[in-house]
Amino acid sequence: MVRLLMVFPQRFSPSHLLSRHWGWLAVAMASLGSLSSLPVNVNSSVVAQTAPSSPMTVRSDIQEANSQTGVVTARGNVQVYYPARNLQATAAQAQYFSQERRLVLSGNVYVLQDGNSMRAETMTYLVDEGRFVANPQANQQVESIYLVEESQSPAGPAPTGPNPLPGDTLPDLPPLGS
Repeated sequence: MVRLLMVFPQRFSPSHLLSRHWGWLAVAMASLGSLSSLPVNVNSSVVAQTAPSSPMTVRSDIQEANSQTGVVTARGNVQVYYPARNLQATAAQAQYFSQERRLVLSGNVYVLQDGNSMRAETMTYLVDEGRFVANPQANQQVESIYLVEESQSPAGPAPTGPNPLPGDTLPDLPPLGS
């Protein structure tokens, strides 16, 4: 299993992409022995000028980083942990597009954030917006479970949705993944 710690600044300038992101990434991966043949250029003045960063840890069986495209790809038993956003995820594959600050998870994706969860075949996380876009497999649906706080109002029972017509019943939901 390969473990890679990626640091995502709150805001970034594309002109510093390679010096900030990939210089750091090369240092991290070289310390793992994965990229020991790549040149590493760490400029302390660039690091000192960057915005505060939040680490995102990605674990997987295999990882590849392309410094020309700014894409990091993780394959096989992918686990993502992003404590700054209280986010955990699992998937078969993950790709981080550093120029767009976009994380694309694919293959039986499960995301847990603040107790809320979502399952889908593919999911895109837009880091700057803190927003997910989920897509199911063909003939399937995305499943989301949200924690809903109950009102503390003593004014009586909570309002309900429209009443079904007599004899109407809700269909049974198939188990997830069937």
